Amino acid sequence: MSDEMTTILEPSAMSDFVETDYIKDITGRALCYFEAGFPVHFRGVSGTGKTTLAMHIANKIGRPVVMIRGDEEFTTSDLVGGEHGYRLRKVVDRFISRVLKTEEDMVKRWVDNRLTVACKYGFTLIYDEFTRSRPEANNILLSILQEKMMDMPIGRGNGEPYLKVDPNFSAIFTSNPEEYAGVHRSQDALRDRMITIDLDSFDYETEVAITQAKSLLPREHSETIVNIVRGLRESGKCEFSPTVRGCIMIAKSLAVLKMVPTLAPKFMQLCQDILASETSRVGSKPNQNRVKDIVRELAEKELRGKKAPRAEKKTPAKRRGRG
Repeated sequence: MSDEMTTILEPSAMSDFVETDYIKDITGRALCYFEAGFPVHFRGVSGTGKTTLAMHIANKIGRPVVMIRGDEEFTTSDLVGGEHGYRLRKVVDRFISRVLKTEEDMVKRWVDNRLTVACKYGFTLIYDEFTRSRPEANNILLSILQEKMMDMPIGRGNGEPYLKVDPNFSAIFTSNPEEYAGVHRSQDALRDRMITIDLDSFDYETEVAITQAKSLLPREHSETIVNIVRGLRESGKCEFSPTVRGCIMIAKSLAVLKMVPTLAPKFMQLCQDILASETSRVGSKPNQNRVKDIVRELAEKELRGKKAPRAEKKTPAKRRGRG
């Protein structure tokens, strides 16, 4: 594969990945659909674990992974490949010492891009946020997913009009809701060729387990953080509902500061900064203030009655020479 300008990822287990019953259920469903020959599409708001789940399932499949991230500027050639640069062939003939004969031949060089590489070698394709690419750029996927054939552009090296997709090829797609900025509505024909699993916020046990795994905080502290975030989510008074990302940000920040959740102003400020940022658009001051008020109320309710941990008492050193 010397001609392909593509990074191939070897599947590997994520050390801090959490497998709760919720995650196992989604993983099992997705693997079943792959076995039946269908690509899987994870759809959900930002922070619901779409990309992480895609990587986890790709690891379960066990094939090398090719990853594409949707882009407004993508064209079909960005997925399939194109002619890049030139190959120069030069022949110097010195058969007669006094006569120099030179021949030069310049030809365009074809380079396969990621989609072609995945189809050709039977790799697992992860097309992250595929609806950020314009629909016309993704039209090439229709025949790949349905007929298992890839239309090849004229000018490709071997001249074959079609590429037969390797039987080991699998595809995982992720996307944000259509109301998100920069997201295009995907064509119905493409959505019909994949099985969509809608992802929402994790269940309580999974959120606590993820928060704890990512921050290494004790479970008790992770539960406190998750309770505050879930309370804000259930209030229904945010522009955007907070996700497990908010839990992780708070927990990791606490770990760095070597703090625990308390009614101290520093912890309160940390929660307000992170959750107001995650749930509001830039410059939405009224909503940010409303979120901060709700976070303060939730934190006080959650922590009221919980005593702050006492500092360890240092044992005084014994004085020498005196009883």
